Amino acid sequence: MTPIGSAGSRESDSLNPVGEYAMSCLGRERIFEYFSRSTNLPMAFLRINYASELRYGVLLDLAQQVWAGQTIDLAMGHFNTIWLADANAMALHALGHVSCPPLVLNVTGPELLSVREVCEQFGRLMGKAARFEGTESPTALLSNAQRAFSLFGRPRVSAEQLIRWTADWVTRGQPTLHKPTHFESRSGKF
Repeated sequence: MTPIGSAGSRESDSLNPVGEYAMSCLGRERIFEYFSRSTNLPMAFLRINYASELRYGVLLDLAQQVWAGQTIDLAMGHFNTIWLADANAMALHALGHVSCPPLVLNVTGPELLSVREVCEQFGRLMGKAARFEGTESPTALLSNAQRAFSLFGRPRVSAEQLIRWTADWVTRGQPTLHKPTHFESRSGKF
């Protein structure tokens, strides 16, 4: 968790995983790092947060809540997201930058998004009123992906475009993966 006013966590920041999933991700990194160093095997670690596509992601979760008239909890009041195709493109580009010890990159979009503002935009696009409870916390799970942008460029698809696509997808009743992200969990328990 980083303060909302910051640019998000950088790859060099000390890690403090919250919850079993985050701890398992760190454990996975440590195992791969060990084998990279002990066998001189070049690698890249991509720390992707909130990759979205039309059938899955934070934006879908929020759009579905607005569409259904559900109340949105604002405790995790901010997030970053990236179009999954852009995250995949960065992953492929990372193959050309592997190293030992492993290269570490945050992969997400450049925008700091407000849950309240995104849901209000969904409401306007879908003709629904967004309803909220609670207040925004001063911290959120945010990543600074400037290092990845310097290597690969910025994502092709903006958060604004993703929001419009997602609103259209939900209002047309298109299929989803039926797997909520649980991004709103501040405890790390899903």
